[in-house]
Amino acid sequence: MTSAVPPFVRTPDANFDGLAEFPFAPHYFDIDGLRMHYLDEGPADGPVALMVHGMPTWSYLYRHIIPPMVAAGYRCIAPDHIGFGRSDKVTEPGWYDIARHTANLRRLVEHLDLRDVTIFVQDWGGPTGLAQVATMPDRFARLVIMNTWLHHDGYEYTPGIRNWISQNQPGGLFRDHVPGTFGWGLMMTLATRRATPQDSVMVAVQGGTPSLPPDAEAVRAAYDAPFAGLGEPGVTGPRQFPLSIPVHDHARGNGDTQAAHFEVINATQLPVHFVWGLADNVFTGEWGLAWHARIPHATWDSFDDAAHFLQDTHGARIADIVLGYAR
Repeated sequence: MTSAVPPFVRTPDANFDGLAEFPFAPHYFDIDGLRMHYLDEGPADGPVALMVHGMPTWSYLYRHIIPPMVAAGYRCIAPDHIGFGRSDKVTEPGWYDIARHTANLRRLVEHLDLRDVTIFVQDWGGPTGLAQVATMPDRFARLVIMNTWLHHDGYEYTPGIRNWISQNQPGGLFRDHVPGTFGWGLMMTLATRRATPQDSVMVAVQGGTPSLPPDAEAVRAAYDAPFAGLGEPGVTGPRQFPLSIPVHDHARGNGDTQAAHFEVINATQLPVHFVWGLADNVFTGEWGLAWHARIPHATWDSFDDAAHFLQDTHGARIADIVLGYAR
């Protein structure tokens, strides 16, 4: 018997019209009555680049990585988790957990029968994306690990992570002001270092209208687009990711499974490339280097001036690094 489709809202297509540097056509896959969006660019018979996002981003995050990968002959697949991007937004908080996000991604990989895959993961893309490698290794050819983690015994959650959890709980800056005072887009102008707190979030909190440079305004519009006009129900997915970090909710965060996958990934013989933004207080360079040291054949590249969302700010350079190793 098929389960009932959970209540959801759908972002109007018009929200995505005219986004800067994002000429890609949408594609959709049915997940038990829900529409899951993904990008599919490049030759159908090329090696695959699978690009997995976290929170509060979507496939737009990879807009600068896709063109050089396509030019090199790759088929680029960039899905939006349910609750994000062009995908449907389930409005029941309890629907969301990391196991479900992981299962949805697996179903897409199997539906498209993706093979010879180079996987790019960052933020929650780590737990959801590396799970695919751990459980279906024969489909994968190469791993690109960027500013992420897998939960395991002894992992030390940084003050940056703990603050992120706190600010997304009642009384926190993001929980009380998104949506309403400002959206995720304004936060992303801050997180990508295109604006300062004084020029962006704090202006909005104090009742003003931030004045952003054109590139920051374009980024703000793109990261607001998935949620604009949907109100509180539309941001249920982003609300749940911070609360699923295993230090907060071990079960919802799939902590035991992540720990098992951590061991599998550390033992892989596939090429592994760590590409890290060192100006990240969430997943620090110290942690990235410590993980890199557990995989003897892994490579290490880093950017001093890149923060947490390095695909957004350093995408073309990331693609060049990966293509250089793949030659």
